[in-house]
Amino acid sequence: MPQKSSGLVRGMLKAELTRKGFHLLIALVPSLAAISRSNTALLLLAGIHLFMCAEGLRFLGFSPPLVSSVTETVMRKREQGRFVLAPITLGLGALLALLVFPPPVAAAAIYALAFGDSASCLVGKFLGRLRPAFLFGKSVEGSLACFAASTLAAFAVFRCWKTALAVGLASVFIDALPLGDYDNLLLPIAAGVAALLTQ
Repeated sequence: MPQKSSGLVRGMLKAELTRKGFHLLIALVPSLAAISRSNTALLLLAGIHLFMCAEGLRFLGFSPPLVSSVTETVMRKREQGRFVLAPITLGLGALLALLVFPPPVAAAAIYALAFGDSASCLVGKFLGRLRPAFLFGKSVEGSLACFAASTLAAFAVFRCWKTALAVGLASVFIDALPLGDYDNLLLPIAAGVAALLTQ
C-alpha cells in the first residue's frame, strides 16, 4: 500500500511539474514582446486559437496529435470529462497584460502569472499543511511562495521594493480567491494595476 501511495504521489508530481513547466513558458512573452509586441500578441492569439480548436476536437471525441496527448498528460482529476480552460486563460491573461500595460508593467504582471502562480501551486500542493478557511482550501505555504516569487520577479523589473511588494500583495490576494483557472486572467491584471499605482 505505501508503494502504491508513493507511486501515486510521484505520478501527481510529474504531471504537475509538466503542467507548470508549460505555465512557466509564458515568462518568455516579455522578451518576445521586446523584439515585436504586435507579433507576440499575434503569436499568443494563434496559440490560444490552436488550443481551443484542438481541445474542442478532443472534447468531441477526436484526438489531434501532440496537443491532445499533452493535455491528457497534464490534466487534473477535476478537469477530466471537461473542456480544459487553463491554457486559454493563461494565454489570455498574458495577452491582456501585454495590450493594457506599458512594457515594464506588462513584464512584471506576466512574471507574477508565470512564477507566482506556479510557485503557489507547487509549494501548496506538495508542501502545504496550513489551510485556514480564509484561503478557501489553499495553503499558507503556497500563498507565501506566490508572494515571494511575484515580489522578487517585480523587483527584478523595477528595482523598487515598494512596487515589488505591491505586486506581490496583489498577486497573493488574487491567488487566494477561489477562482479556479480564471486566476490566470485576473492575477496579471491585479499585479499590473498594483505596479502602476505604486510607481
